[in-house]
Amino acid sequence: MLRALLVDDEAVARRRIRRLLAPETDITVVGECGDGAAALEAIRRESPDLVFLDVQMPECDGFEVVSRLPAAALPSVIFVTAFDRYAMRAFDVHAIDFLLKPFSGARFRLALSRARERIRIRKADTGLASLVASLRQRPRYLSRLSVRTGDKIVLVDVRTVDWIEAADNYVRVHAGPREFVLRETLTALEKLLDPETFARIHRSVIVRIDRILELHPASHGDMDVVLRDGKHLTLSRTWRERVNSLFGSH
Repeated sequence: MLRALLVDDEAVARRRIRRLLAPETDITVVGECGDGAAALEAIRRESPDLVFLDVQMPECDGFEVVSRLPAAALPSVIFVTAFDRYAMRAFDVHAIDFLLKPFSGARFRLALSRARERIRIRKADTGLASLVASLRQRPRYLSRLSVRTGDKIVLVDVRTVDWIEAADNYVRVHAGPREFVLRETLTALEKLLDPETFARIHRSVIVRIDRILELHPASHGDMDVVLRDGKHLTLSRTWRERVNSLFGSH
């Protein structure tokens, strides 16, 4: 019998996972938690075999929960979240699986099958151990963007990205002739991009610095930004000093 712990700050999400687990006769749910601190306590107390762990929670998120546990005490973990930008971080460390809400029953059973196999062969969870080590090092900036397209996730190398524009609670990523829509705000994405490589030039635009070809004065203190592909963007006065400092001129 496998012992499972459900961790999500949304009760409705925990109830759905519990319903999906109900037909599984070899799994028993040993507890539920609504935040990271409670999850840490429950993992130490219950020693579950498997944890369904939400990534984004107040105060202590899912990755922080993992980082605070000794590698030897880590249970098998299936990350669960509504935000696809976290997928790359999980895939990079070979986590058991990453469920992106809303997920189907079939997708849930596939993740469960992978978890059973990992536990059955008692394979060392080197992926999560690597995650623990990486979380204790200097934070890394994104090298790839994970974009959900239909029922698949497309990985976009940030080196191919020319510029990014806001579209309400989404962003539109321009990479050469291709365009991708990512479920994320521009402000949140900006924090995940290397500031030596990408710069905010407008409240609704981020540009890759080495794609800038020319800067021309415009009205009201703004500047016209010309990219190498001929695209024209606006550098607003608010972000002008930051961009000027990158080029060493004022």
